[in-house]
This record gives sequence, structure tokens and C-alpha cells, in this order.
Amino acid sequence: MHQWLSRNTELALRYCTLLLVLFSLAVPRALTSEMAVPPAREYHLRFFHTHTGERLDIVYRRGNTYLPLALDQLDHYLRDHRTGDERPFDPRLFDLLADLTTSVGRPETEIDVVCGYRTPWSNEFLRRRSSAVARHSLHMQAMAIDIRVPGTKTSDLRDAALSLHRGGVGYYQRSDFVHVDLGRVRRMPMRLHRLSI
Repeated sequence: MHQWLSRNTELALRYCTLLLVLFSLAVPRALTSEMAVPPAREYHLRFFHTHTGERLDIVYRRGNTYLPLALDQLDHYLRDHRTGDERPFDPRLFDLLADLTTSVGRPETEIDVVCGYRTPWSNEFLRRRSSAVARHSLHMQAMAIDIRVPGTKTSDLRDAALSLHRGGVGYYQRSDFVHVDLGRVRRMPMRLHRLSI
């Protein structure tokens, strides 16, 4: 009986050892395949502000998550350059800019900012100088931006913005910039006169 018990014990130990080896080989692969989730896509923008001379290179979103500190930096960067006042931007505007630069084949390019946020005072100041400035401009709600992309014709930038169907698009040929906003989809009339934004 003692010999039978030791033979069964030996077989049981071998069986358990084999199971442990197989388990140790299988578990890491299963965990690795579950944990091997690709990193979330990073949404990146680069800017040059034509009035302040400041540059900003920023990741503002990872996957579906906007990064609060990055949004704060963008709000400061796009402040009213006349008054220094800031307002929180609708982050969908940054998504629009990322999609716009991608649609013209320049996803990592630097965007020249002509005008970001505008206080009511700045908006009225500009309205007194030009009829092209809207009384209720979406710049005052931090839902609009005027830009150009060096190396891309503004007419091509305008066409790309229009093709996205994501808001208003204005084209200022002589001043060489494009206005994009998150308002209703519309095309603002081409402005041939020069604007000093």
C-alpha cells in the first residue's frame, strides 16, 4: 500500500507541475493580449500668433478625453491680444482645426493665428473700422478663430473648411486669412477689403 501511495503521489506531483507550467505560460499571454490596448490617439496642434509673436505646440486631447491643463493653455494663448482677457474656448474648435490641417495634407503644420477670442470692446473697436466685423461675432463666445497656414493658399484652406461642413467659413482674400467658427454651416461673403484684426 505504501508503494502505491508514493506512486500516486509522484504522479499527482508531476500532473500538478505540468498544470502549473502550462498555466504560467498561458496566463501572461492572455493578460498581455488584454492589456495590449493601443495607446489613445493624441490630438496635436502647433500655433504662431501673428500679434503677440508667441508659439504654442500642444497635445490638447487623448482619445476622447480633452486635457484640462492643455485647454487652459489654449484659452490663455488665444486671449484677446488687445485687452489680455481670456474666455474658455469650445474644444470642438480645436478638433475642427486638427481636421482642417489634416484635410489640406498638413496635419502637423504650424497655424498662424490672426484672431482668437475677442471681448465685446475689441469687437466694437473693429466694427467701427470695418463693416466686415459682425455685431454678434462668435469670436466673443470663443467659438471662432481667424487663421492662415503658411505654405497653403488661403483659398485652398477656405475650400477645405467648407468641405468639412462644421460651421461658418469666411474668406478674407486681401488680408490673407480664413475665418472658421462653430456656428451654423454657412459661407460668409468673400471680403475683398483689408481687415486689421
